[in-house]
Amino acid sequence: MKTIDFNYDLPQKFIAQTPIEPRDRSRLLVLNRLDEQISHRIFYELDQILNPGDLLVLNQTRVIPARLIAQKNTGGKAELLLLRRENANVWQALVGGKGLHQGKMLQVVDGPNCEIIADLDGSQRLIKFDSPIEPFFPKIGQIPLPPYIHEKLEDSERYQTVFAKEPGSAAAPTAGLHFTHDLIKKLQDRNIHTTQVTLHVGLDTFAPVTEESPVDHLIHKEWCEISLETCELINTTRKKGGRIVAVGTTSVRTLESAALNSKMTDRDSTLSPFSGNTGLYILPDYDFKIVDAMITNFHLPKSTLIMLVSAFAGKDLVFNAYEIAKKENYRFFSFGDAMLIL
Repeated sequence: MKTIDFNYDLPQKFIAQTPIEPRDRSRLLVLNRLDEQISHRIFYELDQILNPGDLLVLNQTRVIPARLIAQKNTGGKAELLLLRRENANVWQALVGGKGLHQGKMLQVVDGPNCEIIADLDGSQRLIKFDSPIEPFFPKIGQIPLPPYIHEKLEDSERYQTVFAKEPGSAAAPTAGLHFTHDLIKKLQDRNIHTTQVTLHVGLDTFAPVTEESPVDHLIHKEWCEISLETCELINTTRKKGGRIVAVGTTSVRTLESAALNSKMTDRDSTLSPFSGNTGLYILPDYDFKIVDAMITNFHLPKSTLIMLVSAFAGKDLVFNAYEIAKKENYRFFSFGDAMLIL
């Protein structure tokens, strides 16, 4: 297995720059793993595709407006992109600007002072603020959009899911962007229920694998949590023969991390609550313990996400579906269309 095996050609015209309105009018490519058939639907038809008794698992993380502008004591500008809070006033961040190393003091524009207290890999740093930064987010923070989106987003809530609740992500769990409150109610009316997990998404989600072999890639850890209530719903659904439908690769990683922590061996095993960092890296030949079906967007070439999807559905099947999606003019990446893998 080589990283180049997960590459594919994608002309710029396929990369969605703006979200579809309404959210649930995006297209939905349905891929059946058993008979390898593909059908083309609209996302709002999801309630007619899934079965009563199925359970959708949603990631309730919320993207924080964590792109900040700061000034050096020399007057030069610096940019901070906060990735993860380490403790009360210390954050892991990406920095943009010259000379930004340990010991450098910065003044956040219209915000607190901060100091770079450690140099990490590449442009990552540990930043310590002299007061909590969170209260300043609504006034001075900007939502960090993916680097391949070049158009201004007029409504920042369009880069949040309608069920976003727990602040902490540097990027949205984009498979969830297609849901509306009306669609969730339609699903519930057909006895297709939803439950929530949390995984705070890091910027690794946009990073291609650069090593020749995927197994040599170091995946960064992300914090996730699954509650007792959600575990009980999942366990009950499985006992009754319902499917666990993970909404997005982040939900997949959370569920499978909890399954590994629970030492699950088969469908009759019990899933237990889990809270903590996960470094789970899902590659082909991975044995899925919980996830029966998956809703996901179309992912970047050579990314850990397309590798995860290939592990779930088979690389040849996934890449054939991607080629069909291009022929049918589907929209790709964060603001693009969706795929349901059954």
